[in-house]
Amino acid sequence: MSENLIAIAKDNMVRVSPFKLAKVANSLVNKNVNNAVNQLKFSQKRISKNVLKVLNAAIANAENNKQLDIDKLFVKEAYVGKSLSMKRWRPRAKGRPGSIIKPFSKITIIVEERNDLKKEKK
Repeated sequence: MSENLIAIAKDNMVRVSPFKLAKVANSLVNKNVNNAVNQLKFSQKRISKNVLKVLNAAIANAENNKQLDIDKLFVKEAYVGKSLSMKRWRPRAKGRPGSIIKPFSKITIIVEERNDLKKEKK
């Protein structure tokens, strides 16, 4: 596909582990954006609100910057990666510290306008 038919949105500081975020992000790939938005709105996962914000940003980028038709948009790709990790500690036995690592993640969502409506993944 050509570059002018895709739009991208990113978030580099999502406070969840990449593994948990990847489960939500991978469920959106090859879906119509309307179906993807509905799936995220009614999801029980806490992180789905953050993913919904990124997806809405990608849709807005497609509409306003690339002048793409919203009704023909599909989620082409969703990437998840590691970001920084906050390191904390907790007191343990005999005065020793126990380490706690609080991970952050990155997410990138790419939406694409498809004129030939391919079968979407269910």
